[in-house]
Formats: sequence, structure tokens, C-alpha cells
Amino acid sequence: MIVGISGASGVAYGVRALDALKDLGIESHLVMSRAAVLTLSQETDLTLEDVTSRASVVHRITDIGATIASGSFGTMGMLIAPCSVRTMGEIATGVTSSLLTRAADVVLKERRPLVLMVRETPFHLGHLRTMTSLTEMGAIIAPPLPALYTRPQTIEDIIDQSVGRALDLFGLEWSPVRRWEGLKGPSARGAGE
Repeated sequence: MIVGISGASGVAYGVRALDALKDLGIESHLVMSRAAVLTLSQETDLTLEDVTSRASVVHRITDIGATIASGSFGTMGMLIAPCSVRTMGEIATGVTSSLLTRAADVVLKERRPLVLMVRETPFHLGHLRTMTSLTEMGAIIAPPLPALYTRPQTIEDIIDQSVGRALDLFGLEWSPVRRWEGLKGPSARGAGE
């Protein structure tokens, strides 16, 4: 599985995705944008080495000869967590300027799952049209929105739930994900009254 981390806020989503893939015994191929490295230093106490050590294979953003730049290299698909609007725009146009967006383009052309955890709000019409275009091409837009029915106690709970739900889209089941079990208690009994 390819994990891309762009420079949008929310670098923790990509880090936890790497942790999840390691937990699941799945080989991960990491590619980070330069802006992601800056975001890492602003949002966490992690070093670049802390993040890269979580991946099975690390690719330089400029390495156009990397395995993940070719459709002949088999993958389960790609998760970009977080996905910046710039990254999303490059993928939508097919005008890719880095290994991150090239790998995503390859995943789309090979008809493999591409899941984009888009991190921006509010969206303007251009963003929405770009998302529509990508959805028509086969990508899945999955902004990391909190599932409050799980009653998260920490930010980490929210991050893990969002990452786990994104991994569901690849057919992967990660144990920290809490599943909806239906209505319980007084609300369920009084719903039909």
C-alpha cells in the first residue's frame, strides 16, 4: 500500500496509517511532500526519522524512477493522508509535479483504489468540482470527519477512527475502529413514539 502525506494540516493521519499498516502486516511505501515535513514539525514532536521508520519503504518526493511511479509495480492502492487541495488539483488534472502525485495518477490509471483524506474547509466551488472530477475518475474523497457516536475521549481516538474508516475502503479491518451497533437505551425505545 502506498501512503502519501501532503502538507495539509493533519499529518497525524498519515503517521497513524503507517502504524495501522504495520499492525496489519502490510508493506507500506511512503512518499511525503516537502510541505508535509514542515507540517510535521509544526503539529507534532516527531522527527522525520520517527515517521520514515514506520514505513517499510521510503521514497524521495523527487524520485521519478521509484517503483511506485510505474503501473507494473503491484500495489493495493494509495491513501493520501492528509491530502492538500494542491495535491488534489494536480491529481485531477494529470499534470503531476512530484512522485506523490505521479504515484496517485498511476493508481488511478491502473484502476486501483485511491483514497484522499482531503483536509480543507470550507470548500469553494473549484474544490467541489475537483472532487467531482476525481470521483468520476475513480478516486474516493474521504475527509477525516469525526464520528461522534463512538464517544471519542482523545484526539487520538478521533484520528484512529478516521484512519480506520479510510482503511475500510481497501478492505482492511484495523482493530481500533469502533463500529456502529445500533441505537441503545431510551432513545431507541422512544424513537417510534
